[in-house]
Order: sequence, then C-alpha cells, then structure tokens
Amino acid sequence: MSNGELHIGVYVDAENVRYNGGYAMRYDVLRRFAAREDQARLLRLNTYMAVDGERMKSDREYREGIRSYQQAVRDLGWKIIEKPVRWFVDDEGNRVSKANADLDLAVDVMLQSERLDQLLLVTGDGDFLQVVRALQNKGCRVEVLAFRNVSRELQHEADAFYSGYLVPGLLPTRGDVRVPWGEMGSRIRGICIRWEAERGFGFIRFLTNISARLWVTDTRHEDSPYESAFVHISDLPRELDTDELPSRDIILEFDIEPSETEKGGFIARRCTVVNRYDGRSGGMSKQPERHSLDRGEELHFAETREAEEAVEPEVLEETTP
Repeated sequence: MSNGELHIGVYVDAENVRYNGGYAMRYDVLRRFAAREDQARLLRLNTYMAVDGERMKSDREYREGIRSYQQAVRDLGWKIIEKPVRWFVDDEGNRVSKANADLDLAVDVMLQSERLDQLLLVTGDGDFLQVVRALQNKGCRVEVLAFRNVSRELQHEADAFYSGYLVPGLLPTRGDVRVPWGEMGSRIRGICIRWEAERGFGFIRFLTNISARLWVTDTRHEDSPYESAFVHISDLPRELDTDELPSRDIILEFDIEPSETEKGGFIARRCTVVNRYDGRSGGMSKQPERHSLDRGEELHFAETREAEEAVEPEVLEETTP
C-alpha cells in the first residue's frame, strides 16, 4: 500500500465464468465492485478470453462480433488476454474444443502481485487453490467472486467469497429491467438469514448497493448496505425443503413489494432458487433451454450479447438463433 492507496488487481477467467452462470456478466459493474474500498486504485484489470483463430479467418460475422465485443470491454479499461481455442477428436470420434487459461492467469497473477495489496479472482475453478495460498503467503488479500459450480475448497481458502448473483446489477434478473435493483417492484437476489419453521415465515437479506462496508451484515446498523425482506412460505418454491432454511448457500431470486404492516418495509414475492453452493439441487428452478449451437456459434452470440450489455444500461432480452 502506497500513500494510503489500496492497490488492487482483478483477474477474470472468462470461459469458466461464462459457462458457470456468469453469462452476460457486466464488466462495468464488476469494475465498480472491485474498486468499492476507500482509496482503492485498480492497477490491473485482466480478462482471459477464448478465441477460435481458425474461425476468425473464415467467418466474417464471427470475427466482427468478437472484435466489437473486445473493443467494448477495452473501452471500460480492461486488458484482454486471448486464449486460442484448440480442437481435438475424443475417443468416440467427436470433435471437441478446449481453451484453458488457467496457466496464463496463474503466471500473470504471481508476477504482477508484487505491486498489489489485494486481488479479486473471478472464477470458481478449484485449480486456483494453490495460487490463492501462494498469494496469501506473499501478504496479499485474495477475494473470489463466482456464480455456479464453485469449488468449496476455493470458497473457504479465499479471504472472502462473493456470489456474483448477489452483486446488484452484475447479472441480469428476469424482472422488469426498468426498475433498478432494490427499488419497489424490482426483481433481485438474496439469502434467507432467519426462518421461523413453526410460523412459516422468515427474512431474506439482500445487498442494496455496492459498498465498502459489505462486512456490516446487520441490517439494523445505519452503515449497513443490506436490507431484509419478509417472506412467507407460500412465496417459496414448493420444491424447496424449508428444513434447510436459513441458509447462506441457497441463492433466492424474488420480487420485492412494499409491506402492508411496516412502513418502508419489504416483502419478497414469487421466489425461485437460482443456485445452491451446498452441492444439492432441491428447489432449483429449471433453467431455460438454449438451442444447440456449435462451439464457435455459442461463443459468437455470447460475446456479442455481452458487448452490448457492457456499454448499455438496459439489459437486452436474451435470444439465440
């Protein structure tokens, strides 16, 4: 730390994030989240992306989509490190692709950490467990942010783990995008922190804004960036076993409406389970099916969609060809 500044580096394993719940993640919001601390200075903003070099040469639409997306991300201050997509034939004769950025990311993190006080690793890959330990032994604080299929060991080894689902605006919700996160009528995400089994109700805590005081989890404290919403058992999905509540491993998505009994209070309506970090599937809502695309087509349309969302405040309706 120099001159009172906290030097921070952010490293995004884009392929791991995209295929594990982080599709359409907004890089502008991620940057604000990483720089939430007072006197923070972002020294490194690295994202590691796969690119199919063969298709870049032959497919103009794919090439222009990739370049347009990358430029949008660069405009937000990120450095893009391309990882070539390599094609193989498996034992059954199927042509499969691979674009693993683990080694590149790990080497960059270790070399660049000399000037960093804190790192945010955006990945759920347990292969980074030893990297986290090595960085901590060098005196760095290491935080991890991810969405789905997150290594339990990685969560516990990091100095802090953040579910990307709970960061306001980082990922689209299924609600009316014209209503900002946290306002009445918006659809947001949170965790159940209290459950009265005999009375059939509880409370869901949610983050209202990106704040340096994420550790102030008591919603009664005036400095807390969190609020809580009352939830009745009738608004929970039938498939969810309420004996598992309260739980910080179950991510709930819900609409917030004004309380009829508490001035300024919230009620959670129409809850769904978007993810569980305990390895179970109970209560999970079925994810919408996507048309089957080949590897290059899926990358192209994902990249194009994310480019538009990275620079536009409105979230576009997800479509596939």
